[in-house]
Formats: sequence, C-alpha cells, structure tokens
Amino acid sequence: MTDARIQELSTLCNTFRKEVLQAIHAIQSGHPGGSLSVCEILTVLYFEHMTVRPDAPEDPDQDRLVLTKGHAAPMLYRVLAEKGYFPVSEMDTLRRIDSNLQGHPSAHTRGIDMPSGPLGIGLGAAQGMALGMKLKGIDRYAYAVMGDGELDEGAVWETAMSAPKFKLNNLIAIVDRNHVQLDGTVDDIMPTEPLAEKWKSFGWNVIECDGHNVAALDAAISLAKTERTRPSVIIADTVKGKGVSFMEGKNTWHGKAISDEDLAKALEELGGAN
Repeated sequence: MTDARIQELSTLCNTFRKEVLQAIHAIQSGHPGGSLSVCEILTVLYFEHMTVRPDAPEDPDQDRLVLTKGHAAPMLYRVLAEKGYFPVSEMDTLRRIDSNLQGHPSAHTRGIDMPSGPLGIGLGAAQGMALGMKLKGIDRYAYAVMGDGELDEGAVWETAMSAPKFKLNNLIAIVDRNHVQLDGTVDDIMPTEPLAEKWKSFGWNVIECDGHNVAALDAAISLAKTERTRPSVIIADTVKGKGVSFMEGKNTWHGKAISDEDLAKALEELGGAN
C-alpha cells in the first residue's frame, strides 16, 4: 500500500467518523463507540480487499460480509454508501421509521448480506456462506466482523470448532478488539485472554495487528488470504470511540445519544464538520 493510498483511506475514515456521529446525533439514538472502533476495518475491507458489485448485490460471484456486531451498523452504512450501494444522503434517515437504515443491519438494506443484532450468530452465518462458496466452486471470501464482547457467546466457539473441520480457508474473521462492552471492560465482565492462543487451539490461523492502522490491516488481510487449509482470524487491537477523546475506552458510549455540545467537541477533535 503506497503512502498516498494510506493517506487517502485515513482521510476517508475521518470523514466517515464525522458523518456517522452527525447521523447518530440527528436521531438522538445509536451506538457511537463501536461504530468508531470498527471504522478502519470496514474501510480497508471494502476499499482494498472485497470484490463486490453494488450494481448487482445478488450476484453470487462476490465476497460477502457479516457485521456480526450489528450495533456498529451506522459505520457499515456509511461505508456502503461510499461504495455506491445507496446515496450518502440516506444517512439522514438513520433509525427512522420506514428507513432502509435501521439500528441493526436488515436484509432489506441494499448491500447487507446477513441481518444481525443477536450477538454470536454472525460467525456461523459467515461459515455457512464460506462453505456454500466451496461447494459451488466460487473462489471468494466470507468475512465476519465481530466485537470482542461478543466472544462471550458460546455459539462463536461452536463455529470456531467446526470451521477448521471443513478447511474453510475462505473464511476470515476479524475481531474488533476494543476491550470494552456494554457494561464495562471485557476483562471485568468476562476475561478472554489468552485470546490468540484460544483461537489457535481451535485450529485457526491467527494474525494480530493494529486495527486503526490501515497499512497494518491491509497486510493482515493479505496474509490471511495466503492461508490454504484453515480459516483465519485477525485480532485487530482497537479503541472504543476512537478519534474522540471523551468517548475513547468508555463503555458509557457503547450506546448513547449525542448532545449538541458533545457533537461540537467531537467534530472539533476530528477537524471540523464536513
């Protein structure tokens, strides 16, 4: 990845952060913390690695993504809009009645491959997509973007156990490791360390990286694609509420309305409104 491309994607992420915060503020409802932490992950996937067709999302010959941490839907919507699935102006309808952009991903939204909301089910859905591609001879990838608090769910580890059996090297999971969940830190609620060793013990190819460094993410995903016999999991170290100092690392910003004052402070930190 060239320096120019790194700068381009980093600038795009800054724009996404500001506009997602503005959309959440407008409806006074949403999940800013997890949306901000997953920004670079989704941006690098859609703009560097995923083969997709916004003009024909039903075409089977393309990569698939499950945002299994569905509360971060605002960031996914903004990325999909930039990719051309629907107009950016639709972000103004976020969470409103009859909007295509509901609080969690819904199958009726263009570009959404799997509805999500109940935590723990997304990795299994992505596994099914990857297995289906194998059976049909489709040379594409299924991605599952998970939260680390979500790893408390037993269904995640059922999939972790079964995916290596089917040698699903076309399944790539990415853990948005922001260390915070709804009620507190992951370490306080349900410690998951040693996380990398857990995934390795289940037979996965494990890669760790800085989840806010677009070049590091690009390298990690590229490395995962070289695996030939196992599914891969990328543990991306991130910060809840990344980019806004008073949101960073705070579980109170998992889901919270944004006041006028807080929005002004956040936009100032991010370089001003667009």
